[in-house]
Amino acid sequence: MLGIPDRCIAALRAQQARQQVQRDAAGSLWQEHGLVFASEVGTALDAANVRRGFRRIAKAAGLKAQEWTPRELRHSFVSLLSSGGLSIEQISRLVGHSSTAVTETVYRHQLVPVVEDGATAMDRLFPTAAES
Repeated sequence: MLGIPDRCIAALRAQQARQQVQRDAAGSLWQEHGLVFASEVGTALDAANVRRGFRRIAKAAGLKAQEWTPRELRHSFVSLLSSGGLSIEQISRLVGHSSTAVTETVYRHQLVPVVEDGATAMDRLFPTAAES
């Protein structure tokens, strides 16, 4: 079973409706490949199309589009999960890493709870002179 957040389901349904509009507009030019995200005629998007579309959306959101890439979303995802208190093991599984070591190496600076938990443990193990 695949767990999908409700907001993701809503976004996918909206995408399905947008794609139906594209399909109707393309008429006989539409090539059905069963893709969730496709070109205006149903074919696979290439990397340049994805980057262009992403920059357009980033700019519309008020971001400096040249400073953002789709890969940044993955790092943001890890940061948000980490800030939300998910364990390194949970984050590692969600991003598809084979081990937590990979996750820790790639996203070390975004793993807030791991750092905070370590600091809390150190404070507990080694109390200051005023606390002892």
